Amino acid sequence: MSRTLHGKTLFITGASRGIGLAIAKRAAQDGANVAIAAKSVTENPKLPGTIFTAAAEIEAAGGKALAISCDIRFDDQVEAAMQKTAEIFGGVDILINNASAIDLRGIDLLDMKRFDLMHQINARGSYLCAKLALPHLRKAENPHILTLSPPLDLNPKWFAPNLAYTMAKYGMSLVTLGLAKDLARDGVAVNSLWPETAIATAAVGNLLGGDEVIKRSRKPQIVADAAHAILTRPARETTGNFFIDVNVLAQEGVTDLSAYAVDPAQPAVLDFFLEAPISPNVVKSAFHAGK
Repeated sequence: MSRTLHGKTLFITGASRGIGLAIAKRAAQDGANVAIAAKSVTENPKLPGTIFTAAAEIEAAGGKALAISCDIRFDDQVEAAMQKTAEIFGGVDILINNASAIDLRGIDLLDMKRFDLMHQINARGSYLCAKLALPHLRKAENPHILTLSPPLDLNPKWFAPNLAYTMAKYGMSLVTLGLAKDLARDGVAVNSLWPETAIATAAVGNLLGGDEVIKRSRKPQIVADAAHAILTRPARETTGNFFIDVNVLAQEGVTDLSAYAVDPAQPAVLDFFLEAPISPNVVKSAFHAGK
């Protein structure tokens, strides 16, 4: 099959910035259609980018964009967004569960409002989007669900420092685990993708150490290129995987990762939920959950 997303329709949650937008723009280079389902309709100095600025970038990259104001905590909003996408583009071929909330506070400091928010967006949101995308995906030629979530590992060290966040993020991974088996007969690929290192996004800069951590991160394009490789593989042969970006790229023959480094002179820091670096020039950091 062709290794392109030309003419495919992607529904991406949280694609107004960061990794979601990078995946959208990579698909746009092939001439894909992209629905941006996100809450950002006005500029936020701490989190730059809106669904409208994202749509402009996607179209400038060569794709067609649909900006949809959508809070994935609410069933009716997701249902309406999915239906609008299918009506305008003629269907939905790919769902990217990218939207995610993060709060790393422990049980003594985290209020239940933030606990609920993470679970509503991360685990429930991914489940809901998959549920409402399925009628469209089952009609698609090479349907994929790709969720930005880590490989499952029940070692207590991943849970102890930030239990609520780990529960919510692993909830997304459980959606992958269960649906991959459940939808295998339908030929719908269900996989997760996780970066080896910290990725230079506004969220990382705001929450995990500012410019110093950004310098030791990789660009969102590394995840976007890995996602593109996964999404152009045959769905019936590519399901039930917890992919790491650098492993996917290695399978594609890409082993020189220097172009993805924010600062090639700095060692990149290992992301949450990974036991050890996979590629050279990666170190654990103070914010790493397995420290």
